[in-house]
Amino acid sequence: MNVFYEETGTFKVGTILVDNNTSLQIEAVHGKRSKIKATSVLFRFETPPLTEFMGQVQKIAEELDPNFLWECCPQEIEFASDTLAADYFGHAPSPVEAAATLLLLQNAPMYFYKKGHGCYKAAPPAALKAALAGQERKRIQAEQQARYVTQLNQFILPVEFEPLTQNLLYQPDKNSIEWKALETVCAEKKLSAVKLMEKCGAIPSSHDYHFNQFIRENFPAGIGFDDHETHPSAIADLPDLPYADIKAFSIDDASTTEIDDAFSVTPLALGSFRIGIHIAAPALGIAADSVLDKIAANRLSTVYLPGRKITMLPETVINRFTLAENTICPVLSLYLDVSDDFTVTAAESRIERISIAANLRHHVLEQHFNETALSRGTFDYAFSDELNLLWKFSCKMENLRGKTNDTNNDKIDYSFEIDNEYITICERRRGSPIDKVVSELMIYANTEWGKQLTGAGIAGIFRSQSNGKVKMGTSPAPHQGLGVSQYAWSSSPMRRYVDLINQRQMIAMLRAESPPYSRESNALLIAIRDFEAAYGIYSEFQRAMERYWCLRWLLQEHIQTSDGQVIKENLVKLDRIPLIVRVPSLPELAPGTCVSLKISGIDLLDRTVHAEFLKKQD
Repeated sequence: MNVFYEETGTFKVGTILVDNNTSLQIEAVHGKRSKIKATSVLFRFETPPLTEFMGQVQKIAEELDPNFLWECCPQEIEFASDTLAADYFGHAPSPVEAAATLLLLQNAPMYFYKKGHGCYKAAPPAALKAALAGQERKRIQAEQQARYVTQLNQFILPVEFEPLTQNLLYQPDKNSIEWKALETVCAEKKLSAVKLMEKCGAIPSSHDYHFNQFIRENFPAGIGFDDHETHPSAIADLPDLPYADIKAFSIDDASTTEIDDAFSVTPLALGSFRIGIHIAAPALGIAADSVLDKIAANRLSTVYLPGRKITMLPETVINRFTLAENTICPVLSLYLDVSDDFTVTAAESRIERISIAANLRHHVLEQHFNETALSRGTFDYAFSDELNLLWKFSCKMENLRGKTNDTNNDKIDYSFEIDNEYITICERRRGSPIDKVVSELMIYANTEWGKQLTGAGIAGIFRSQSNGKVKMGTSPAPHQGLGVSQYAWSSSPMRRYVDLINQRQMIAMLRAESPPYSRESNALLIAIRDFEAAYGIYSEFQRAMERYWCLRWLLQEHIQTSDGQVIKENLVKLDRIPLIVRVPSLPELAPGTCVSLKISGIDLLDRTVHAEFLKKQD
């Protein structure tokens, strides 16, 4: 005697060896013996032979139409499989017919719901319709996915991928058939998804690939501004401010539009003079918690990268407050009375309007205002007398900070100019007269205003440095790197949100008003936390894009060998550009050793380059 039984959801057959009533010992077709429960047996049979049984069952099951059986079976009550088989075949079913019916019911779960041992129920019409639609959808998707795989294997981008390119590159839906097709081909070709997309022509610009990735992660709403945010009415009405009859000038590079600072020099009696440090005052027109303030609090800083920038504030606000030449601008001024030996005898802060006489630009000014001209004692250029005095004052201030032998003066800064994809990288020695004048006056202003806020008991955001670690907080603390007692960023309120906050506090102090923020204010602590996070991300992106453009420059100039200087271990800084490369073949050499390298394998998407050691320079 043979049995047809169910085990772990699968139908099986076997010959009975021992019948123990509640259990059976059986032998399968292939000879394996096992023990099964009697309750798992669906029926017993003598014929056909065990070796032919399942083959005949499969043949009949393939001829059965699940849709027809579904229409024939009871629709709202449970039914036994042998009852349905009898109705279908028109007679008491043979063992093969009964097994075929069970197999069909088991393999058509969309049509029939299993309710027990050999017992089923027809799926409701609505559920069946939805299930069949889903099945058809999956069939179509499988065909689509197969077509995508075929095209991707030929490095052809399926037309359906075009609107999804950004998502596939940066934030793929890993359950989508497009991503599954990409994954399949990537595994076959041993390529990353980005590399495969590039080979399919989906990344026409490596620069845009990196830039769009940054924007997607950090500016999900885009880098533009809404119309109501850029409308002039978003700027609060400015108060009437006294006018200071001075001629101020700024010093910035050619691309600067957010001109935050300007300077003036006014002669006083007995060889003394007054230095004016004038900072643009957007805090006068951007109230705390206003629409513009929320924009600035969200962006936190202007983002810089070679060839472009993403401003913290809308252009209408920048145009209203930037210290552009031949305009009268609202400013927060710090006036320093300075004796003929360049000692500061008095300091005063004011909120006022001033006239900006000129915007001096680095690339022009540096031709006249440099070490050579200063060694001669004079130079012929606009504001030469003022610049001479500011230079001498800056040298005195640097000495007072204990930075006479500042190692930063030996470092090189790099500027990137991009003209229609052509990259020019220029070197500038840090600590030039222009740099020293601007940096020393900014350090003085940020230090002095931090001191004034502290003296008035008004909260501010301070930067401090101890044991090489820089941190921000609401309490003043020494900045060892600068050699000052306290330092509050206040000189770039159009480019940094913490500066805008500190300017609001300064304005409240000068007006004898209640400041917008207290020392325990959550807004201050949140601003510090968010600013440090954003500033780190923006700085890292700037460095990454500078690396990208350095690689572009190597390709542009067809550089195959380059000299460089060992930084440490196998890291080498290339000459002429701010690019550090890892050189696995570099022998053990002391830092500072000059070497020659072979350059190859530049990958603009990965921002990598292969460098090979050639020789040590004499």
